Amino acid sequence: MNVIERSWYRKKSLLTYFLLPLSALFWLISTYRRWQFKSGRSNTFKAHVPVIIVGNIGIGGNGKTPFVLWLVPYLQSLGLKVAVISRGYGSNAPYYPYSVEQSSSVNEAGDEPFLLASRLNCPVVIGADRKASCDYIKQNCEIDVIVSDDGLQHYKMHRDLELCIVDAERRFGNGCLLPAGPLRELPSRLSDVDLVIENGGQAEISYQLSSSGIYSVKTNKSCLEYQKRGVAVSAIGNPRRFESSLQGQGIELQECIHFRDHHAYSCDDFRKYPDSPIFMTEKDAVKCQAFCKDNWYYLRVDAVPSDALQSRLKQLLQQKEIYHGV
Repeated sequence: MNVIERSWYRKKSLLTYFLLPLSALFWLISTYRRWQFKSGRSNTFKAHVPVIIVGNIGIGGNGKTPFVLWLVPYLQSLGLKVAVISRGYGSNAPYYPYSVEQSSSVNEAGDEPFLLASRLNCPVVIGADRKASCDYIKQNCEIDVIVSDDGLQHYKMHRDLELCIVDAERRFGNGCLLPAGPLRELPSRLSDVDLVIENGGQAEISYQLSSSGIYSVKTNKSCLEYQKRGVAVSAIGNPRRFESSLQGQGIELQECIHFRDHHAYSCDDFRKYPDSPIFMTEKDAVKCQAFCKDNWYYLRVDAVPSDALQSRLKQLLQQKEIYHGV
């Protein structure tokens, strides 16, 4: 994190107030843009099947990806055929829209879409043009619903169900819009979404991130035995939660190294730790498999939703006529 990003999760400082005029400009532009779409003055598009948005009002580190990894199998358990679309931040695909396949590289797909495609049994299509992605799915996939990983602010795309993820620990930071704070929209936006879901915390509508074990970066297999002392390396929005989870596994952290979210790893990032065991997130691990060592591990986590969340989500799916079962 740079100095501005660190200020987002602290008490308002001189830097915060210095940036507030830019936040005011951001608010004017984003509010006008949303009004343009809501009023019909800018064209929108509607996919051929219902679209479920999984997004947030802030940037980075809210836990959307683990939730999508739970949501897709849940929808499939209801008998729905699902496809996922994502902007594909950090991707370098040969063309867009791009369908992430088993043969795709993490460089082509981007870290999060690559992880989604490797864990989910459904099409994953990336591209900044969401309409093109939806059209690609219509032409090539037989599905019942599209899950959009992020895109809450992509008002050009009609959405049938909006799910907003809120980090229970960091919540809205200092409460300011970019760049004075971490928010893309003000908390008042939450009153418009269909369901606000807390990642962690004690809210009724929430999910917890539960460790599913330590895995080898090289083999992608679960490790029953591994060294319990090493270096934590991460390039995610909220590394503190990850590091606490490692300590909860009984791992002593010699050092904690933080990179910017979606950092493109290389061997040079690890030169200071030639022999140390390395512990990272699953999202980081997919970018390091090409040059990892035997004593590099990742912590796999899965979203465990509350009963209230599952019940309310099913009700909404029925109300929105996305799911017609009992």
